[in-house]
Amino acid sequence: MKNLQEILEIARPITWGAADVLRGYYQGARRQFLEVQYKDSQADDPVTAADIAVSNYLIENLQAQLGLEDFGYISEENYQGEQVKNEFVWIIDPLDGTRDFIDKTGEYAIHIGLVKQNRPVLGLVAVPEANKIYYATKGNGTFVETRDGKVQRLQVSTQKSIEDLTVLVSRSHRSQALDYILSKLPCQTHKNLGSIGCKIAAIVEKQADVYISLSGKSAPKDWDIAAPELILSEAGGLYTSYDGSLLKYNTEEINKWGGLLASNGKYHNILCQEASKYLAEFEMQS
Repeated sequence: MKNLQEILEIARPITWGAADVLRGYYQGARRQFLEVQYKDSQADDPVTAADIAVSNYLIENLQAQLGLEDFGYISEENYQGEQVKNEFVWIIDPLDGTRDFIDKTGEYAIHIGLVKQNRPVLGLVAVPEANKIYYATKGNGTFVETRDGKVQRLQVSTQKSIEDLTVLVSRSHRSQALDYILSKLPCQTHKNLGSIGCKIAAIVEKQADVYISLSGKSAPKDWDIAAPELILSEAGGLYTSYDGSLLKYNTEEINKWGGLLASNGKYHNILCQEASKYLAEFEMQS
């Protein structure tokens, strides 16, 4: 069994290759084949040929390099509704932000997380339109690599007061309850951004400070969060439920129901408490 740094060195070039495949569908020759379908007839859950092609690329290449004996593999596009029993499990989102990909906002990402005993120990997030890969291993910090091979260590900003924090919000996953919470928090600078991977990248790049979500008819899944969470936490931030509990992956429940909050860490507990309070207040009024 290779150590995490050795596994990372294998996964990084595979991630760049996946980014190239995805960009080929976004703006290259494969764009014409981008037929959009919908999972379970849900108009808010699109899937394209790009999702499937990148998923196949990642799994085939990781398996070719690392095999099946030591690792399990879960991708959004091949998930069968079952927990994988391996100690180490790859959890992959080949295209996070499919709606943004279709709408050509550029705010889409690839998430590749490695989980051990329900918690992430390695994570990569590729943001193809920025030509960047963010990566982290447990206990070793967070880094960003650009296409020219330059690598920089990243650390979240903790300089602002709570009132001056910039809060990232989703364009598509909104609700009256979430809007109520956002309207009541002490930080009122809001910015729309696509993929969760892009949001976490913005926080570790010190372009924003907080991301708040609340599940509705659907919820984020393991592959939406596993890799971004490690990249944020290794840069000094936190990504938890509103009650402060850490998220667990590759359990019997793939959905992450309820409220989730990602931040630079400085006011995390206060913001979680405030979000919980205002969610309860909204529910009392409804």
